[in-house]
Amino acid sequence: MLFNWFSLDIIYYPVSAIMWVWYKAFAFLLGPSNFFAWALSVMFLVFTLRAILYKPFVKQIRTTRQMQELQPQIKALQKKYGKDRQRMALEMQKLQKEHGFNPILGCLPMLAQVPVFIGLFHVLRSFNRTQGGFGQIQLSVEQNRATGNYVFSPTDVAHFLDANLFGAPLGATMIQKTGLDAFTEFSRVAVIGVGVPIMILAGIATYFNSRASIARQSPEAAANPQTALMNKLALYVFPLGVVVGGPFLPLAVILYWFANNIWTFGQQHVVFGKIEKEEEAKKALELERRAANAPAPGAKPSKGRKQPKDAAGGEDSAAAKAPGDADADNETGSGAADSKSPKNAKNQNVAKNPAPRAAGNTPRPGSRPNKRKR
Repeated sequence: MLFNWFSLDIIYYPVSAIMWVWYKAFAFLLGPSNFFAWALSVMFLVFTLRAILYKPFVKQIRTTRQMQELQPQIKALQKKYGKDRQRMALEMQKLQKEHGFNPILGCLPMLAQVPVFIGLFHVLRSFNRTQGGFGQIQLSVEQNRATGNYVFSPTDVAHFLDANLFGAPLGATMIQKTGLDAFTEFSRVAVIGVGVPIMILAGIATYFNSRASIARQSPEAAANPQTALMNKLALYVFPLGVVVGGPFLPLAVILYWFANNIWTFGQQHVVFGKIEKEEEAKKALELERRAANAPAPGAKPSKGRKQPKDAAGGEDSAAAKAPGDADADNETGSGAADSKSPKNAKNQNVAKNPAPRAAGNTPRPGSRPNKRKR
């Protein structure tokens, strides 16, 4: 088939190429017409896509947790600017910018899977063109086996149509009534017997994925009416949708959905565990920092150095100074403040010219001073 730039070939060719690589690997081990070689190629197509989207998935989880942490602030903005939608939108953009929050990252992994799902569905449908359909020409059984399917050669197409499990081809649906001649062997009972267990397992996997994601939500986020509605849809409607829609889809698409949910369940466990360990490490570092700054048990808190007050405050800092400095303060501070008082002026003169001591009262060098009797 020739590449058409004006169609969805930009999706179909990469999807078929990834599936072709895995098919060749498993066909080398199991055989070109082996049912499990084709089934594993579909499953590993999913795993390849999810591995490519691992980093966006981690950002999605971080964005979701950040959104939950911002719920109190968002509620405050809704309460304050609930009637002014324009102001509310501006404040929300400001809040998201301050915290580096990008809501688009939370949808990227899910949006990226949509074109892959469409591409896989179209490639699987193109293995059997005997029934025609939207955007697809109708071919005879011989023409169909002689026509390639994007990257797959006509020989690969024939091997796909020959592969089956107990008469259940991967490209068949449970309710299919036309185009059955393209398959080498077809049994509706076998298709239902193989498809129903896979369909139920896919629904159960969807339920447990939703349950694991909801269990990690914060109480504030779970209390949000919109979040509560989405949680109910994820728990009950989405798994039921897989079971109800399964009969209309080829077995390979149901297998794709099952493998996608299995990968998501394991990846969620790994990513959430990694993020929780990072948060615990941050909390431990914060506790260590606080413990290092905390005073030792029994130690008195250090008092700050008192600043001396000026003369107008009525108290000097003589206790923190030398006796000579205290005398200087008394002379310059209290003496200057009370210089107008005659009594204080007389005391100042006495302090400057002290009375001479008596000769007999002069202590000998090295002798101890006598204690005064009270």
